[in-house]
Amino acid sequence: MEGDGKLEALLNVEKQMRQTGDVAGTRKAATDILELCFEARRWKTLNEQIVLLSKRRGQLKQVVQAMVQQAMPYIDQTPDVDTKIELIKTLNNVSAGKIYVEIERARLVKKLAKIKEEQGLIAEAADLMQEVAVETFGAMAKTEKIAFILEQVRLCLDRKDYVRAQILSRKINPRVFEADPSKEKKKPKEGENVVEEPAADIPSLLELKQIYYQLMIRYYSHSNDYLEICRCYKSIYEIPSMKEDPAQWIPVLRKICWYLVLSPHDPMQSSLHNSTLEDKNLSEIPHFRLLLKQLITMEVIQWIALWNTFKDEFENEKNMPGGTLGDEAADDLKLRVIEHNILVISKYYSRITLKRLADLLCLSIQDAEKHLSEMVVTKALVAKIDRPMGIVCFQPAKDSNDILNSWASNLEKLLDLVEKSCHQIHKETMVHKAALKA
Repeated sequence: MEGDGKLEALLNVEKQMRQTGDVAGTRKAATDILELCFEARRWKTLNEQIVLLSKRRGQLKQVVQAMVQQAMPYIDQTPDVDTKIELIKTLNNVSAGKIYVEIERARLVKKLAKIKEEQGLIAEAADLMQEVAVETFGAMAKTEKIAFILEQVRLCLDRKDYVRAQILSRKINPRVFEADPSKEKKKPKEGENVVEEPAADIPSLLELKQIYYQLMIRYYSHSNDYLEICRCYKSIYEIPSMKEDPAQWIPVLRKICWYLVLSPHDPMQSSLHNSTLEDKNLSEIPHFRLLLKQLITMEVIQWIALWNTFKDEFENEKNMPGGTLGDEAADDLKLRVIEHNILVISKYYSRITLKRLADLLCLSIQDAEKHLSEMVVTKALVAKIDRPMGIVCFQPAKDSNDILNSWASNLEKLLDLVEKSCHQIHKETMVHKAALKA
């Protein structure tokens, strides 16, 4: 009863201060009311007073902000989960639609989503997180924004909503991780938002970079986009703290090598392949240097010999950090070897029979034709198959202008040769005439 009397007295003080427009006095009275309810452990009354004070006529925004900030630490001291959820929902409702407490609301939503996730309600947690668009919050610290968006992406991946995960991940520009945090701290100009300090549990920018690329690896693994997975591992490999510890960078470099080999041949893959071969750290894992060398050398690779050499390393990947290379990785590796062999053959032959091509690839004629056709469709090489004759032509079809130009060039060369021949004959004739006269 004594507590009720104090509460009534404080409510009257708050009313008087609010009506006179005293910001500091109203804020003090409101926070004292919340403190009184908290110390008495009257959680229901605390929720009621937060709602009551926020809805009072002419309530000042500084008071609402102070109340929300005052009640935030109380969440972790609640006796049970139901009370915690009730308090979070009360503060959420009070802060909804108010720009001056948007950061607090984002943190409240994150806490509520974490509780829902612990209860196994991942879809509900993901929906809660997606309601908040932190990228529009001017006063929120950059690292906290990135951490919040990454949490949204993670929950979408957990519920297997890959389309939304991709949309959310595009809100983060990877170049933001290259920024130097020490140079970013500058005093805001007059009229600009003052950026708040991030919460204590927010990781550093380099830790966020690693989390971001690990989530992107999960996303790209869904569609077996090996080249993008390789680029993600490459970005993780370039983190300074990663290169200091061989126990960390060796598994990452192994993954880079495997995903490079599994990626279809294109200019980006070729560039990454060459830059990885130049890495001095590759000497620590000579097996993988040999693997990369084989796939860049213009020689036909025997699949059975290659698989026997690297089978143990391939199967050992599931015991390494980052886990297995995927269910279809072994089949895709064989496909890449076949594609490499076809490209090598196209460099050495302008025309070849299908039977000989199949023998070189160690495949049946039907399979050789199928793989060759797929490469032509994807424009990896230019080829024409004469099926009745069973001949493959690797020479590109010439344009009519090119043919005419080559004819003109050939005629010019021929006339030059005729002119030189005539000149030589004339010269020899003159020499012989001079010799006869003498």
